[in-house]
Amino acid sequence: MHRVRHTLLSTAQLTLFLLLTGCAGARNPSDPFEHFNRSVYLINDTVDKAVVKPVAQAYDAVMPAPVKTMAGNFISNLDDAVVTANDLLQFKFVQAASDGSRFIFNSTFGIFGLFDIASKLEKHHEDFGQTLGFWGVGNGPYLVLPFLGPSSVRDAVGIYVDTGPSVPSQVKHIPTRNQYYLASGIHRRAALLDQEKVLDEAVIDRYEFIRDTYLLHRRSLVYDGNPPRERYDDE
Repeated sequence: MHRVRHTLLSTAQLTLFLLLTGCAGARNPSDPFEHFNRSVYLINDTVDKAVVKPVAQAYDAVMPAPVKTMAGNFISNLDDAVVTANDLLQFKFVQAASDGSRFIFNSTFGIFGLFDIASKLEKHHEDFGQTLGFWGVGNGPYLVLPFLGPSSVRDAVGIYVDTGPSVPSQVKHIPTRNQYYLASGIHRRAALLDQEKVLDEAVIDRYEFIRDTYLLHRRSLVYDGNPPRERYDDE
């Protein structure tokens, strides 16, 4: 856990330095660090095309569907622990009961979450970035984080905070913990392969599309799918 936090803190410090030295020439009010963000995006995209995507494609082609389903269930179940904590921080007690029950039942009767036996209970998606938004903290500037991809100042803080109480971070055996992070990353990347085909065919500026879609999606999540209408300067 300490190594993960140290890595995230070092990344945050490097990101802040680069932001302060590379924010000239911004065009979008929500993306004042666009020059820096595009540079990180290009690095991420290069690594993805050279390494991550081919591995994810191989995983998707080789792994049987039932195995991929169980892997997705396992990852989702571990996420439910952090989701439940953020439900409580947002005073969403009904959601907390649902997500907490999912985690307990799937972790026990579902054999460590490999089987989603609590599928009748609604699953929610809450993180500390959304919790900050719930309490009135704005997005802040849009950020593209090394390896992690699209984010914002608020959500980057949320990622760091969520790392602490997460189940994988409690694993003391570092090789096991790192193997989980690697396998989880490959599984999540493989899940995006189909959507990426549509993105490649329809988008002219991929960077702008990802940015705008991310910001809209996060805004929707903070307001539970019902965001207020934005007011413009001429209003």
